[in-house]
Order: sequence, then structure tokens, then C-alpha cells
Amino acid sequence: MADVRTLARRLLPKLAVGLVMIWAVASFTFFLVHALPGSPGDAAYENYILGGMSPVQAQAKVTSIYGFTSHDPLLVQYRGYIWRLLHGDLGQSISYSGVPVSHVLRAAAPWTIFPALAGLVIAFLIGTVGGALAAVKRSSRWGGLLSMSGSFFAGIPVFVLALVLAFLFHTEWNLLPYGDTSDVTLAPGFNAPYIASVVQHAILPVATYTLLGYGAWLLTMKSSVISVLGDDFILAAELRGLRPRTRMRYVSRNAILPMFTVFALSVGYLLGGSILVENVFDYPGLGNLLFQAIGSRDYPLMSGAFLLITVAIVLANIVADLLYTVIDPRVRR
Repeated sequence: MADVRTLARRLLPKLAVGLVMIWAVASFTFFLVHALPGSPGDAAYENYILGGMSPVQAQAKVTSIYGFTSHDPLLVQYRGYIWRLLHGDLGQSISYSGVPVSHVLRAAAPWTIFPALAGLVIAFLIGTVGGALAAVKRSSRWGGLLSMSGSFFAGIPVFVLALVLAFLFHTEWNLLPYGDTSDVTLAPGFNAPYIASVVQHAILPVATYTLLGYGAWLLTMKSSVISVLGDDFILAAELRGLRPRTRMRYVSRNAILPMFTVFALSVGYLLGGSILVENVFDYPGLGNLLFQAIGSRDYPLMSGAFLLITVAIVLANIVADLLYTVIDPRVRR
């Protein structure tokens, strides 16, 4: 019972801060969109008029999408927007002919989560192992090479890395496919040809996310290991004559603890970077969807994508905090 109360004390403030962050981002997105040239309602109204609707029909359609008209005061529009969000209504997409935004986001989200999460996990595993080796072997040639590789990949902009991989593996060598999530000639389903095509189309985005995170993980883990190597309990373990492998296990366990917070923050970083990665590879995930929504002035879809990314970041931070509590008993005190 005491553990439940302790968990609640840690979780409730995080949830409260998360809800405030979601509200702040939703409000910021609303006012940012209305600060852009041409109001969202006017843009939708013009699109429907060009599509052949009468002015009365177009105005009614805009009202059904936004819950307000562009002639209402800004505060009234804001209240209507927040009220719809509280009821889980993200509105209807303009560029997808009135399809609910939630349906469009639900279809695109897996194609961002799958490559981004796969790249993050692979980069975490390779980077943390490489960082530990770079710290232990920092005086050797291998340690120097690992540190150089980490600095190199940590300093490359995401769009440059994506463009280089696309040029080499698709344009120059034609080894990997480009665009879409699978071969359009295959029927989607749980069958070997379709799954193999999905994996093949995801290799370039996953490789980009992996190399993008590898350098940061390696350098962070190296710094953490070097810091732990100087702690008193490691010196005591050396004086007691523990084997190097046993000491390294103690070092790794303590050095990897701060990495879980960085892991959660990396989720938000990758989701933000998905806009550039998916645009380069023409991969139909949330990032590509958001890019298209900005280009077509699809304001409901734009707001919904921003909100979904924010919710994902908040949840990732809460989960990381809970995991840190489970992994490190000292935090529970």
C-alpha cells in the first residue's frame, strides 16, 4: 500500500504537468495558425467554393469542421476549439475531403512509430555498448576510433544524412526502394511477401534514425561510464580484487541509469525529426503528413499532428520516470 501511495505521489504531479503542457501546445497551435496569413476558415471556405459548392453550403461545411465561423470573435473560436478537443474531436481534414483528422492520424501514426522506434532501440543498444567500450579503452586506438565515429554522426544534420543515404543506396547503387511503405503491387496482409516489402522500404528511414542517434548515445554513455569509474565503490571493488568483468558489470548498471531519461527525450526528438526524414524518403508517416498539411493549409490536420506528437512526448517522459523508479531503488526513498 505504501508503494502505491509513493507511486501516486510521483505520478500525479507528472500527469498534471503533462496536461498543462498539452493544453499549452494546443493553445499555442491555435493562436499560431490564426496568426498566419489567411484564417483557417477562410482557406477552407475558398477550397469548397473552388470545388463547386455554393457560398451557403461552403459556410455550413466550414462550421461543421471547426465548430465556428471565421467571423466569430477569436475568444469564441478558441472556446469552441478547446471544447471539441475535450470531447476528442480534432475536426475534419480539408485536404482529405472531410475525413476526420483522428482517422487520418491513426492511419499514418504506425508508419512513424515503427521506423522511429526501431531506429531508436538499435541506436540505443549499439551506442551504449560502444560508449562503454570507448570509455574503458579510451587510451587505445579502438577507443579513439569509437569516439571519433560518435562525434562524426552526432554532428551530421538529419536532412543531410537522409539525403546521403537516399543518394547512395537508391539513386547511385539502386539497392533499396524509395517512397511508400511497401510495393504497391502487393496485397496488404500478414503474408511473407508483403512483410518483406514493408521491412525493405523501412530500411533507409530506420538506418537514418539509427545513425542519427548512435553518436549521441555513444558520447553520452562514454561520459557516464568515465564518471562512474571514478566513484568510490569502483575503487573499493578494485582494492577487493574483483575481476574486471565483474567490475564492468557494476559500472555498466550504474552508468546506464541516466540514459533512460535521455531515451524518453529522444522519442520527442525523433518524432520532430520525422518531418525531415519522411519528407526526404517520401515515407507516409506523421512527419510527411504534417509537411503536406502545412503545404495545403490543412489547419485541422496540422493542429492534430502537433497535438499527437506532444501527447507522445509527454507519455514517453512519464513512462521513463516510472521506469527509473523501478530500476533505481534509491529514487523511491
